[in-house]
Amino acid sequence: MASVPNDPADETDRIIELEEEVDQLKEAVVSHAVVDQAIGMVVALGRVAPDAGWDVLKDVSQHTNIKLRRVAELIITWGRGGKMPPEISVELEEALERHGPTQIPESAEE
Repeated sequence: MASVPNDPADETDRIIELEEEVDQLKEAVVSHAVVDQAIGMVVALGRVAPDAGWDVLKDVSQHTNIKLRRVAELIITWGRGGKMPPEISVELEEALERHGPTQIPESAEE
């Protein structure tokens, strides 16, 4: 049985679908990087474990009704010398109190 050539309209639709999927994947990668950077800042500055850093971001997002990625962006901007909205600052402080700080062992004396 001979194969029927694809309809050009079908191919165009498929290309558009694939381009949209690629755009979504690119956005997801960028979003993931932003969240990872913010977790790193929370871990370093709040002296919490990485898992707790994620929980802190989630808590701030949930308690302020701001998307987690946006909270992450605001924390990164603040870390670069910017300002943090007061509602984020207050909630970040409270979330850090709930989740940390992790005790840092004293260095052994020689």
